[in-house]
Amino acid sequence: MRADSLAREIFSDIANKWALLIVEAVGDRTLRFTELRKEVDGISHKMLTQNLRLLERNGLVERTVYPTVPPRVEYTLTGPGRALRATVDAMCDWTHRYLDAIEEARRRFGAV
Repeated sequence: MRADSLAREIFSDIANKWALLIVEAVGDRTLRFTELRKEVDGISHKMLTQNLRLLERNGLVERTVYPTVPPRVEYTLTGPGRALRATVDAMCDWTHRYLDAIEEARRRFGAV
């Protein structure tokens, strides 16, 4: 029962477009906040901050703060974060593979 509850909570935290795009953007690199914001097109400062906190809370992103003025903060994926990225990559591959079929279905449905 506890595992199911925890799984639902984790899914809720990571199953949104921003979290998945952040995981994809960080990839194998280490990025600063401003670099990451440039990589994730359309994300606001607030949404990036909130999603990075959720990813860090769930052990998917590691945040490193350097004691400089102003502080330098870098983000990198942890082992579990890299494993999630493999799933995100598979989802991206699926999207590319079936994009034409999805667009055709949306046209038939009237939602382009």
